[in-house]
Amino acid sequence: MAKLVLNRPIIFFDLETTGTDHAKDRIVEIAMVKMKTDGSRDSYVKRLNPGMSIPAESSAIHGIYDEDVKDAPTFKQIAHGLYEWMKHCDLGGYNSAKFDIPLLAEEFLRAGVNVDFTERNMIDVQQIFFKMESRSLTAALNFYCGKQLENAHSAEADVMATIDVLEAQLDRYMDLEHDVKSLHDFTAGDQYVDYARRIVVKDGHPVFNFGKHKGRKVEDIFNSEPQYYDWMMQADFPLHTKQKISEILNRMKLQKSGLKQS
Repeated sequence: MAKLVLNRPIIFFDLETTGTDHAKDRIVEIAMVKMKTDGSRDSYVKRLNPGMSIPAESSAIHGIYDEDVKDAPTFKQIAHGLYEWMKHCDLGGYNSAKFDIPLLAEEFLRAGVNVDFTERNMIDVQQIFFKMESRSLTAALNFYCGKQLENAHSAEADVMATIDVLEAQLDRYMDLEHDVKSLHDFTAGDQYVDYARRIVVKDGHPVFNFGKHKGRKVEDIFNSEPQYYDWMMQADFPLHTKQKISEILNRMKLQKSGLKQS
C-alpha cells in the first residue's frame, strides 16, 4: 500500500454539521486523524453541542439528534485546545476545501481563535477522485478499495474511508507524487482569498466570485462603490470573508495615505 511522504504531520478530518451554510451552521461532530512522520497516528473524535436545534433533515443524514449532544461541550469550549493540537500540521479531507475547512475556520473565528491555515498544505481527496474518475466517497471507496462504506456520514467512518481512498489513489496513479505539497498543488484548484471562496485571485488581484460584481476587482468596486463594503460587513457573509475584505480595504487606505505623504 502506497504511503504519503510526510515532512510534517497531516490531519485528515471530517465534520458532521447542522447544515451546509458556512456562516450559519455549526459542527455537531468532528473526527480527526493525525498522521505523523514516524508512521504513527493520533485520533480526535468528539461530538459537540451546536447551540442550536439540529434540523431534522440533517439528523436524517448523520444520525445525530439534539438529545445526543445536549450535554456535549460547545466548540468554543474546545477551540483553543484543538487549535494547539492542530498546529504545524497540514490538512486533508474529502470535499474539505469547499466545505469542511471554511466551516471549521468559521467556528474558530466565532470562538475568538484567529485561525490562519495559509502556510499549510491541504489535500482534498475528492478533487483527485473528480479529476481521475468523478464519483462520491462511497463510490470512491468501492472503486479504489473494493470496500463498502459502513456507517456513512459518521464523521469517523468518513475520515477513515478518506485515508483509505487516498492511499489507494497513490497506488493506482503512478504519476501522482506522494508528498503533501505536490498533492496540495494538484487538488488546490483556483487560488482564493477567503475559505468560502467568495473572493478569488485572478492575474494577481482579488476579484469577487459571486453576485453582480463577479469577476471584477475588489479594489475597483470598493473605490467606485464604498457602500458595497458596508453592505458586505452587515450581510450574512462568513466571518473569514469579512476579515479578508477588511484587510483589503485597510491596505487600500494605507496605500492612499502613503501616496498623499509622498
